Formats: sequence, structure tokens, C-alpha cells
Amino acid sequence: MRFLQDYDRQAAVLYAHQWAYGRNPRFYDYEHLGGDCTNFASQCIFAGSGIMNFTPTFGWYYIDANQKAPAWTGVPYLWNFLTRKSFSVGPAGELCALDDLRPGDIVQLSFKGEEFQHSPVVVSVGTPAALENVLVAAHSYDADNRPLSTYEFRKLRCLHITGVIRP
Repeated sequence: MRFLQDYDRQAAVLYAHQWAYGRNPRFYDYEHLGGDCTNFASQCIFAGSGIMNFTPTFGWYYIDANQKAPAWTGVPYLWNFLTRKSFSVGPAGELCALDDLRPGDIVQLSFKGEEFQHSPVVVSVGTPAALENVLVAAHSYDADNRPLSTYEFRKLRCLHITGVIRP
């Protein structure tokens, strides 16, 4: 039997703060291979979920630099994994409005208005929930407590982590 459990938002945010300006040596740094933002976001989500999904191709896992799921490092693949309709092991999420974001959630930015290219991690949401009051941590242009309003983007999508499906 599988069931949804809470996502540890505090653990995800603490990890984000700890590694926003550094690199955890347990994970490869993809900065010079297209960017490290989604790798960092995945690490934060893993800190809050504690479980990976080792399904080949469509899972969400990291073993080493050469053995990882596309969803671990790819912006659209992370979105597809977290918003999947199948009931499979790992963190799960859903599209949400800006005011529904909570610390530990993910935002994805499109700089050109087409594909999404960046996956910052939400570390704080102020009141009212406006771009200047949502603070993020990210790799690829390392940042911590950076207001979303300081990014120049054309499109934004917000991803609320709803919980973790355990075996």
C-alpha cells in the first residue's frame, strides 16, 4: 500500500540556505553543462522528502553524475515528474497560484516566453504574496533570499509540493 505523507518544508529550506552559495560534494555540479538550478532544486526537494524514485527514464533519482533521471536536472522533466498523474513513489506537486506558494515549493521561470529554463526554490513567502515578497534560493546565478521580482522573466509557473508518496 502506498500513501501520501507530509513534505518536510523546513528541511528543504534549511538545505537551500546551507548550499545556496556552495556545492554539496555528494552531487555533481552541472553549472558548466547547462546549469545547476534543477539539480539544486532536486537536492532541496530530496532533503524534504527523503525518497527517490528509481524508475528508469521517468523516475526522479541521483546516483552519480552519469546515473540520474532526466527529472533530477532538467527543468521540464522535474515539472513532469512532480505533476505526474500516476501514483508512484516520491515527492508530488501541483500547479498553484503565487499566493498558494509555501517555503520548500518550486517556481519555474521562462526568460524567453517559451520553454521554462530556471527552477528556484522558495525559501520565504511574505504578505501579501507578491513577487517582491517571495524569496528564493537558486544555483546558476547563485542566490539566497532573492526576491522573485528581481528576475527578468516572461512567464512564471508555481509548483506546490503536496506531499510524498511512500512505498
